[in-house]
Amino acid sequence: MLAGPHPTRISRPRSSHVFRLWAVISLLAGTLLLVVSPLAAQSDSPQVRIIEIDGTITPNMAQYVERGIRSAANANAIVLEIDTPGGLGSAMDDIDRAILESEVPVIAYVSPRGARSASAGVFITYAAHIAAMAPGTSIGSASPVSSDGGDVGETMEAKVTNDAVSNIRNLAELRGRNADWAESAVREAANITATEALDLNVVNLMAPDLDTLLNDVHGLPATMATGETVTLDTAGAETSTTSMNVIERLLQLVSDPTIAYLLLSFGALGIFLELGNPGGFVPGIVGVVSLVLGLYALGTLPVNWTGAALIVIAFALFFIDIFVTSFGLLLIGGLASFIIGSYMLVDSSVPGYGDVSRSVIWTCTALILVCAILLGTAALRVLRKKPASGRNTLLGETGVVRQALDPTGLVFLQGELWTATIAGEAAIPAGAHVEVTEVQGLRLMVKTADAQATPAPASNAPRGQGVIPVIGGVHQARLEETNVLDRP
Repeated sequence: MLAGPHPTRISRPRSSHVFRLWAVISLLAGTLLLVVSPLAAQSDSPQVRIIEIDGTITPNMAQYVERGIRSAANANAIVLEIDTPGGLGSAMDDIDRAILESEVPVIAYVSPRGARSASAGVFITYAAHIAAMAPGTSIGSASPVSSDGGDVGETMEAKVTNDAVSNIRNLAELRGRNADWAESAVREAANITATEALDLNVVNLMAPDLDTLLNDVHGLPATMATGETVTLDTAGAETSTTSMNVIERLLQLVSDPTIAYLLLSFGALGIFLELGNPGGFVPGIVGVVSLVLGLYALGTLPVNWTGAALIVIAFALFFIDIFVTSFGLLLIGGLASFIIGSYMLVDSSVPGYGDVSRSVIWTCTALILVCAILLGTAALRVLRKKPASGRNTLLGETGVVRQALDPTGLVFLQGELWTATIAGEAAIPAGAHVEVTEVQGLRLMVKTADAQATPAPASNAPRGQGVIPVIGGVHQARLEETNVLDRP
């Protein structure tokens, strides 16, 4: 073999390797700076967590506040921005407990201008380590009401009121604020402005905005649950907000009385449509999901259970009306029960909860009525429709005599030969038209057809082929059929 020349090795310049090394080092250094810089900034600047209590105090709101307080364990302080008309006492107690057990000082701040801290909001404000209000805000009206939306009855009034008074006085004494006014807010539904609250020592200070608040509370003492007193370090603090997640926002939205009412109505209406017209699946699925969400919302509202029972009875009557002929009586009774129950469902006497929108009630009633009319019209159309199969389809049909009827013979009808009999008439010859008056088993009772009657369309098959006649209720062979048809 002839040896060829050795391949030449191409060497890369040394500068190329150095450049790659420096590029990798620079990339690692940049990544490290991105990670370390926020940590260094966090250690240098105080951190304050913002939690927004905006709207009715519901169990879902309480869970959100509890989550926010737990997630702020490393912050220097927590600010609750409050704008609430009140809400459920059980949810308020959960928020108060979370504040009292917090390892981080909590500042209640009634903000922005025009906001209020009413009913349950008064207790939350008193529970906070520091209380502040923005100019143009108000606080008060903490009188208790029953869970079903009405005023507390005389029998329970003293017990419920005294319990609320002792609760808020404990909070006032714990935080060193005006306990007498707190009691008047419960017993007399007292309500005051931000300036009056500052003068009466209901709050610690007034601040027009968050930055001013953080600078003003800097250096104030706060006594924690352990008995330890800490000094607030909030001047120039960096703030971050813990917001509701998607699920919490959805549950807070459905806790509105009108939204809850719509979900319940659409849920029952969807199931009603599915039962009335099965097979579509979409109304049933939407109905079930809406009903589940509506029932959850019902559990967060001060419900009048008499109104809820009337709505349930209404839809029960609607369902029964699908299967029972009531000539509209069940529908009318159901609509009356639905309207009355809708007006009674939620009472606005509970702070934070308004009435169900009257326009929504009447719109839902109209939708139910329209659906009932559509289902009823469809049912009547089906009842009046001529049967497409079975013995009843033969009644009134016109056939052609193939074998003279004297009184029994053969009639060609709907592509088949039938044994037919006439009653009370003279013999009918072959080729004449006859009308079916009765079906007895597999035998037709016929009479002479009117001159204007049109016979049923005959089969296109040749005579004697493709047709299996029925003679005396027994199927015959094609050969026998041919012989019968060919008789003179």
